[in-house]
Amino acid sequence: VSQGFAGLENLALIPGSVGASPVQNIGAYGVEVSQTIHAVHVWNLQAQRFEVLSNADCQFAYRDSVFKHQLRDRAVILDVTFALPKRWEPNLRYAELATEIASSGTASPTARDISDAVIAIRTRKLPDPAKIGNAGSFFKNPVVTADKRDALLAQHPALVSYPQADGSYKLAAGWLIDQCGWKGRSLGAAGVHEKQALVLVNRGGRENPCTGGEVMTLAKAIQTSVYERFGIRLEPEPVVI
Repeated sequence: VSQGFAGLENLALIPGSVGASPVQNIGAYGVEVSQTIHAVHVWNLQAQRFEVLSNADCQFAYRDSVFKHQLRDRAVILDVTFALPKRWEPNLRYAELATEIASSGTASPTARDISDAVIAIRTRKLPDPAKIGNAGSFFKNPVVTADKRDALLAQHPALVSYPQADGSYKLAAGWLIDQCGWKGRSLGAAGVHEKQALVLVNRGGRENPCTGGEVMTLAKAIQTSVYERFGIRLEPEPVVI
């Protein structure tokens, strides 16, 4: 954005490295990084050679890629080549982002305007990993059939859902978790962020450090609550080592 290139501004302020971004196919505010990745250069640990993977080779899906499956522990990502649009149009499909831009009174937003808006939203609702340990969004937003979504909507009129191109619906995992009363709660030194229920945080300190076991215990308790109330199984985003 600082150099005048557009196409990645919706992903502003996502903590992490460029090399890690294809693994998770990171996404936010209506954009996934796979939409702009042209190629990924890797060192194949088994074949002991350099390889170039095209976008199709990466097998990108929602928060998923070949690097989480066939190439997990088998390839090291060295660099990522992006293909950014010469004819850029702002992506304001995400309602919260559109509202943020509208409230600023900007009629024709630039990539910088969108980047600033995304940063403002993320700063308001998400914890800074430099100040409180967290792994970002801990669960994927579940995707369900239209029939399942309609049945849930009949029981829960405030259900948050987003239509997908194939006719399915993506549900807001944070809303589901919040409805189960987890926002702001803790189990041991692992807790649920008070502003965004999708984020698990480390509330431990020197005297009571948070353990991996506490994080997973909390995650499993949340999964159980959501399944018992909504019949939805939440899938973790982070790779657990």
